Amino acid sequence: MSFQVFGIAVSRGVAIGRAVLVASSRVDVAHYFVAPGEVQAEIDRLLRARDAVVQELVTLKEELPEDAPHELAALLDVHLMLLHDEAFTGGASHWIVERHYNAEWALSAQLEVLARQFDEMEDDYLRERKADLEQLVERVLGALAQEQGDTPTPVTPRDFAGEDPLLLVAADIAPADMIQFKRSVFRGFITDIGGKTSHTAIVARSMDIPAVVGTREASRLIMQDDWVIIDGDAGTVIVNPSPIVLEEYRFRQRQSELERARLGRLRHTPAVTLDGEHIELHANIEMPADAEAAVEAGATGVGLFRSEFLFMNRDGELPSEDEQFAAYKAAVVAMKGMPVTIRTVDVGADKPLDRLTVNELRHEHVLNPAMGLRAIRWSLAEPSMFRQQLRAIFRASAFGKVRLLIPMVAHLSEVRQILDAVRKVQQQLTDAGHAYTRVELGVMIEIPAAAVMLPLLLRHVDFVSIGTNDLIQYTLAIDRADEAVAHLYDPWHPAVLQLISQSIAQARAAGKSVSVCGEMAGDPVFTELLLAMGLRSFSMHPSQIPAVKQRVLRADSQRLAVALPRILDSEDPQAAADKELAPVRSGSIAVH
Repeated sequence: MSFQVFGIAVSRGVAIGRAVLVASSRVDVAHYFVAPGEVQAEIDRLLRARDAVVQELVTLKEELPEDAPHELAALLDVHLMLLHDEAFTGGASHWIVERHYNAEWALSAQLEVLARQFDEMEDDYLRERKADLEQLVERVLGALAQEQGDTPTPVTPRDFAGEDPLLLVAADIAPADMIQFKRSVFRGFITDIGGKTSHTAIVARSMDIPAVVGTREASRLIMQDDWVIIDGDAGTVIVNPSPIVLEEYRFRQRQSELERARLGRLRHTPAVTLDGEHIELHANIEMPADAEAAVEAGATGVGLFRSEFLFMNRDGELPSEDEQFAAYKAAVVAMKGMPVTIRTVDVGADKPLDRLTVNELRHEHVLNPAMGLRAIRWSLAEPSMFRQQLRAIFRASAFGKVRLLIPMVAHLSEVRQILDAVRKVQQQLTDAGHAYTRVELGVMIEIPAAAVMLPLLLRHVDFVSIGTNDLIQYTLAIDRADEAVAHLYDPWHPAVLQLISQSIAQARAAGKSVSVCGEMAGDPVFTELLLAMGLRSFSMHPSQIPAVKQRVLRADSQRLAVALPRILDSEDPQAAADKELAPVRSGSIAVH
């Protein structure tokens, strides 16, 4: 049966493929693919874990006291029967063979299938057996976790014969999982929760694949292996489409691919406006390997290296100084002399670490993590960790131009502590004989307080970078990951535009460089507006550079600047921008 699910469009384009349900609310397991040669070994892992649980239950039944309730022995019999049912391990084995899922993922996928079958049963007794099934899955997962020996090496199934395109469907996707899935086979994402700047949305845009978030019920309505269309332009998900609808969307897919190929030809064209302004189009990266894609896309540097992703998926262990140094050095060398701006670890809010923070409270126990111990607050509360990261960054500066960026600064006292830590680190490196060069210091403008007091901050730093995602969130008092208030998240809000425009103007007046590294920088809708404000340095995911560059090449920054006051003074800046900038766009296209 065909039906539609509606959500928030966060990454444009069309994706067509089979649904893959992960991160079930019932069980939380690792999700990765196994190589074709390890499929049978993975099935054997599953069966050994199943047999271990069987033996455990048999032993429990044999050791029941004589006066034990009859119902208890009957319950164990039900569990044993379920374990031996072909639909249980046989169904899970199917996912290993057909999709190359690891055993844990295959088991949780089969749980989704069977749980829905139980939900549809009319008999109350049979319907309640779903709880027994969930308990058994947890037992088998526990047995898999305790099993000694090597687990399979995760791989991506791009070369698997006969593999259909896959779309990821989940209630939510943790940032750490997104990094794991980032280089995988998925052609699109669908989540129940999230907003336009939730982490899932940002990573989907960075991968240049369609995504719809905030669907509320998609992970419950869509079943494993359903054929699904993601319309990333309209925010619509079409499940089990008719042949006519499928063909229409395949045509749209082909058109999008042709457009991307056309924009790709601008890769090596310098980003210069019609009136001769040279614009820096830097890249946002998350891992050292991303630097190669940045160079390939024609980036003029790295405007944001999100170092926190080096700290994730490590079972609570922090990376050592040498490990961090190797990662930063790899990115610096890959950029071939172009600048690399490394942001110190920005954990907290939507990017928690596994380990306990200094106050020994886990992220999920914090009432409002976006306002809590995160970013530079976390680093200053962990001085040894902070100095370790600073040493690694400064050591990498010996191999190219490195800039240091500090997130979430709001107080001059924080800047003083940062400068003191930098001085101590420089002395430590000198004493240890490690080479380093001058590293420019910058702060992110993402808290309204920092924007308001920017002239004071500029006395102590070399550059600033405007993080529009959090600046909008904090200015409008909106949780940007909460779909219940996602409609209030508005980058066109007059207060937001005033803060951005003022920050750019004040930095330029002080002779300090300023960039925008938030989602607005990579959205072509805002390119002319930011140019009008005087911005000359944008930072975005490499995949977004061609579309923004096209806008830059067609822009006349002087004519755009003339229109800026009328936009900022308007009660509806978006409508005013459409009216004021349209003539400039049409004129520039004709000249170009």
